[in-house]
Amino acid sequence: MATDQISRRSFIQTAGTASLALWLGLSAKGSIRKTTNIATAKNFSPFILVEYNGNITIYNIKPEMGQGTFQSVPALIAEEFEVSLDQVTIKNTSGEPEFGRGQRAGGSASIRTGYNDFRKIGATAKAVFITAAANRWQIDPSTCYAENGKVINKASNKSFTYGELVEDAAKLELPKDPQLKDPKDFKIIGKMTRRPDIPMKTCGKAAFGIDAKVPGMVYASVERCPVIGGILKSFDASEAMKVPGVEKVVEVERIIGNYRYTGVAVIANAYWTAQQARKKLKIDWDYQGYDNFNSEDYEEHLRKLADEDGLIDKNIGDIDKLGLKPENTIEAFYETPVVAHSPMEPMNAVAQVTGDKVEIWTSTQVPSSVVGTNPNELPKLTGFAPENVKMHNMFVGGGFGRRLYTDYIIEAVNIAKQIDKPVKLIWSREDTTQFGPFRPMTFSKLSGGFSDDGKLVAFKHKVISPSLGESGRPNFDKTKVDGSMVEGIGEQDYQIPNIKTSYVRADYHVPVAAWRSVTSSTLAFAHECFIDELAHKAGKDPLDFRMSLLADSSDTARIFKKLREVSNWDKPLGERRGRGLGQWKFFAGQCAQAVEVTHKPDGTIKIDKVYAVIDLGVAVNPDNVRNQTEGAVIMALTAAIKPAITFKNGKVEQHNFYDNTMVRINEAPQVEVHILTGEQKIKGVGEPGLPPFAPALANAIFAATGKRIRRMPFDLKA
Repeated sequence: MATDQISRRSFIQTAGTASLALWLGLSAKGSIRKTTNIATAKNFSPFILVEYNGNITIYNIKPEMGQGTFQSVPALIAEEFEVSLDQVTIKNTSGEPEFGRGQRAGGSASIRTGYNDFRKIGATAKAVFITAAANRWQIDPSTCYAENGKVINKASNKSFTYGELVEDAAKLELPKDPQLKDPKDFKIIGKMTRRPDIPMKTCGKAAFGIDAKVPGMVYASVERCPVIGGILKSFDASEAMKVPGVEKVVEVERIIGNYRYTGVAVIANAYWTAQQARKKLKIDWDYQGYDNFNSEDYEEHLRKLADEDGLIDKNIGDIDKLGLKPENTIEAFYETPVVAHSPMEPMNAVAQVTGDKVEIWTSTQVPSSVVGTNPNELPKLTGFAPENVKMHNMFVGGGFGRRLYTDYIIEAVNIAKQIDKPVKLIWSREDTTQFGPFRPMTFSKLSGGFSDDGKLVAFKHKVISPSLGESGRPNFDKTKVDGSMVEGIGEQDYQIPNIKTSYVRADYHVPVAAWRSVTSSTLAFAHECFIDELAHKAGKDPLDFRMSLLADSSDTARIFKKLREVSNWDKPLGERRGRGLGQWKFFAGQCAQAVEVTHKPDGTIKIDKVYAVIDLGVAVNPDNVRNQTEGAVIMALTAAIKPAITFKNGKVEQHNFYDNTMVRINEAPQVEVHILTGEQKIKGVGEPGLPPFAPALANAIFAATGKRIRRMPFDLKA
């Protein structure tokens, strides 16, 4: 299978040479359209190209970063178009205007928001080719069917390939409401299917952003202020310029959200040379007082802010007038730290500026923003007209939210403006670890209360943290709740008559960003651990207690029933063993997990097994769903037990994987994934598997040891 990248130029050239070809896709208003001249089509996003010679191309608009969109998006189209993935060429798009603003991957949104649209494109294409064949045979279209890229006459068994029907199909009106397949007839969706990108990745043929090479290319490495928030006063590059191979040293601006930083870039004939010369720079920084910033002080600041009322998010009932007895109430305070994204592929981009045009080779989650027209997108921030920005989006070596931001690309473009050669900017692992953006420190103050007859009647959750919105959006309104910082806590299915959720915003000068599952990765830990504390106070089994708060028809109840079954929840564990659970429902989807642990005689905790039940509605590729859920568990485990990002004297203390450690293979638990499908609502995969793990693990440790954990990261050696 060919798996080429495309560019706008090659895209238009292809359109010009394919005189006998049919393009099918979506109009700007979402209706299905077709054209034989894509170069002149306006407000049209093509997804399928069928050429007279039988070649079929399906375009994938969702960047591939390991989550499987290189297969899953084309699979939805191919399923309805009646072609196998082995029959088509898949091409990733790179932000071309023709493919619209949907060229982004984040929020577990690729399938949950595009499931029906992608299928309709394939179904419409199939219908028009069936009609074209029926017209040739002068029979009713209902007496024909499509299979393996052909239309077959049921009576005579004669057939035409799609390529043979291109000219006829191009003349027909498209059906307004194409018939979608019954799921029982699926040949691709729901089946274990080989991912076409995996062979390329395992044998080294896949091209990631960091693999990009351009003739005449030079390399850049940037020295940034070690104290985040500091500014450049002056620099002396005389010693750096003496290093053989160094061509130039320039100032360069990095823009991320509402923050602008100036660094010093060394440009050289090799990356190693640029790095070594960078060490010889003599720079005078003005730290602006931020060298007094320390993590311990900031933690104490958040604890004090917890006494403020905050902004009300939801207020159901009248919780402040219940007058519950002190012995019927419980309070707790949970703390989660700053963490880095740590994608395996560090930040990088190649940029070449020629006059008023710029060409970019990189890996990003947001191609639409790299070539977009909005004021906060790359063209406007770097001074180029959107039509003069050309991008090649490569395979992405890990996103996790970090590559939703284009600061590293902006930096590369700003360097390229200052030299008449293509420039490859590479962030070292230390750069990637130390300069953010980060998942923000997030604290939670919770309280709950019971009536005299033992019913949970009150629940409060107050979030204290910096704001993602304030960090990333101009004109952020501080008088309103930042919904991204309280996500999910008002969406749980638990039926409690009096609920109050609120948010206390904390000032912060460090850029913060979405991290896999965004704030749910922190809030679920506090929320679901506290639900366990409430169950313990009520003297009830944690799962039974949760079920007592749920309507039997709710999604959460359905998931818990499956989890009870697959985890053998009601079967007692042996001595020194414990079982805990957690779940989370939020914008991306829902998953529940049970974790089993053993408290060993030496005091350490061994994670024996993780049971995960993820609710999807539909699973395009079940094997990939399991992979994603297993990966989410491992990432959640790293955030739960490995050292966090900390600041001392304004500087990040961690540097590389030796002190910003990841979970190793010998620490990885066995994960058993169960997939619930069949519901109407389509849910996401990449993120929902992460939030439930930390609370399930902490609750299991409590069950085994009696020790309640309210702070991440926590130690499995305790």
